Amino acid sequence: MSKAKGNLAVGQSGGPTVAINSSLCGVIQEAMAHDEIGEIYGMYRGIRGLLQDQFIDLRRQSSEVIEGLRHTPGAALGTVRYKVTPKDYERILEVLKKRNIRYLHYIGGNDSADTSWQLYKLAADAGYELHVIGVPKTVDNDLWATDHCPGYPSAARFVAMAVRDTGRDTEAMGPESPVKIVEIMGRNAGWLTAAAALAREEEGDAPHLVYVPERPVSVEQLVEDVKRCYEEREHVVIAMSEGAQEAPGKTLGEEYAPKEVDAFGHRMKGGVSDFVATLLTGRLGLKVRLDKPNYIQRSLMVCASPIDLEEAYRVGRQAVKEAIAGRMEGMITLIRDPGPEYHCSLGVASLGDIANRERMLPPEFMNEAGNYPTEAFFAYARPLIGELQPKYVRLTKYFV
Repeated sequence: MSKAKGNLAVGQSGGPTVAINSSLCGVIQEAMAHDEIGEIYGMYRGIRGLLQDQFIDLRRQSSEVIEGLRHTPGAALGTVRYKVTPKDYERILEVLKKRNIRYLHYIGGNDSADTSWQLYKLAADAGYELHVIGVPKTVDNDLWATDHCPGYPSAARFVAMAVRDTGRDTEAMGPESPVKIVEIMGRNAGWLTAAAALAREEEGDAPHLVYVPERPVSVEQLVEDVKRCYEEREHVVIAMSEGAQEAPGKTLGEEYAPKEVDAFGHRMKGGVSDFVATLLTGRLGLKVRLDKPNYIQRSLMVCASPIDLEEAYRVGRQAVKEAIAGRMEGMITLIRDPGPEYHCSLGVASLGDIANRERMLPPEFMNEAGNYPTEAFFAYARPLIGELQPKYVRLTKYFV
């Protein structure tokens, strides 16, 4: 079809990551290369900015600032968690037409894919030509149809580095303070928690136990797992997903969890590590320490994966290319190429196939006991985070 002439709007949604601004840079720089695109608008705080007709003029930013986005954490346009409702439709169309917005790119995860899908259908039903190409982003790594999600490799790298270092701390404390629980993000999917296992460089290194939502663990098994590990080495480091379950649909220590829900109706997670700490102290008499890095997991640029930043930039550029080429809707995907060397090609999938679907950690990525990732997971995840530096050493215990 012929190329539409009009303006472009880009927004960011959901939790920021260290890579989300790299995607924004990709969108802006690619948009500037096409004569079909007039103004380039940044939706201030996502879809809410569109509803309030509040945009940032991105053409007025210096080239140094735009390029600098590739190495800046947070969400430069501001982010939001807002679910579009039918009462918003008239206002959305009004602003789109007023601003002559013909290209729209929303950078986000599952809920953002749903928002993008709703915007595309709204415009199509109204006979208004609007090219809506989503840009993937989520540390949860649970978007359908893509090998992995921009944002995940950097958060996974942080988790691996944090667990590696706190593991040495816990090992040093030994019986004085032998159990460390690191509570890791992941409402329903265990991708980020599984990444903790990438910390292990030799047998006996932390983490010693890894629990993900996809593999429920009974209280009895949990206690036995910890007891066994403690008897083997006098310290235990546990990577625990915030969404860990003791039975399908029942969060570990559910009574400790927050009761509120977000704008999309998702139950907020948290409290599982407090429950497990109380449980282990009561059952085993062991001192337990907790680490809850929470949003730090997704926000430290110093831990960014170089692959992540580059791929995030690529998917941002590709979203504009697809829209300019005439595609009306979709989300850019990463397709891992076969072969020993890691590389991903770019594809595109329908927003309708992605919205409101979650991609769980495959069964073959966890061992039979459900308490540690397998080599299949390592083969998948290691190329994404890169090598951890520096290499650590350990004294040989030559007692005299």
